[in-house]
Amino acid sequence: MSSDTHFTDFKSDKQPTWCPGCGDFGTMNGMMKALAETGNDPDNTFLVAGIGCSGKIGTYMHSYALHGVHGRALPVGTGVKLANPDLEVMVAGGDGDGYSIGVGHFIHAVRRNIDITYVVMDNRIYGLTKGQASPTSRQGFETATSPEGTVEPPVNPQALALAAGGTFIAQSFSSDSQRHAELVQQAIEHDGFGFVNVYSPCVTFNDVDTYDYFRDAIVDLEETDHDPGNYEAAKDRIMDPGTEHIGILYQNEDSVPFSEREGIDRNMADIPDGAPERADRLVREFY
Repeated sequence: MSSDTHFTDFKSDKQPTWCPGCGDFGTMNGMMKALAETGNDPDNTFLVAGIGCSGKIGTYMHSYALHGVHGRALPVGTGVKLANPDLEVMVAGGDGDGYSIGVGHFIHAVRRNIDITYVVMDNRIYGLTKGQASPTSRQGFETATSPEGTVEPPVNPQALALAAGGTFIAQSFSSDSQRHAELVQQAIEHDGFGFVNVYSPCVTFNDVDTYDYFRDAIVDLEETDHDPGNYEAAKDRIMDPGTEHIGILYQNEDSVPFSEREGIDRNMADIPDGAPERADRLVREFY
């Protein structure tokens, strides 16, 4: 891995088509900075994205990438990491992609503790499909498809991650570029599943969860007495209603990633002798 990589090395020549002011710009820039700071480069980085505004990120970043189907980014990222553990695997998604159709995959990726980084651009709305309520939208949130306000309470992704055995759970804000990059970097460096949920405002369809709202509401855990190694303290913070936190909510310093667990001693990138020939024979017989 290169030690002199610059974050612009991860920037592709494709111009983003996100709305001007979209929080995803800041989220992506922080991801690129974190990858460079951890000594990675495009040749050893694999980015998996799902569907939604966040799904475009694989086009805008320069690395190996795969644009998957809705809600399935994490199983693809898991497969990539198992197939080639030497790759730095990052999965990017949105609140709809990750916490609606993909929530089952999210829980199982957390509990397996695969050594990948999952960054979720949470704008609390479906932006790409023109502004429907998402799993993290506030209760009572009014949209074209919920004109009288949503009935359901929002999903708490940090609570889901903690309950599933998460070993690194963080929250950041796309507009706080330095802090966001630091948190993604810490997630990358963590031994296990690094989860960062990002307040990433949608300036077109969400006029409630705005940049101004988050700037006024956010509490930085670094400025409190919060101990991210204390599970009970993390639970209290995560379940505290109406408080927007940034920082590491919980980190298990003794985390053992999936690849280092007892009984996991085989690199799937090492193809057994004769496997390609057997696969070719099976394909011929099938057709």
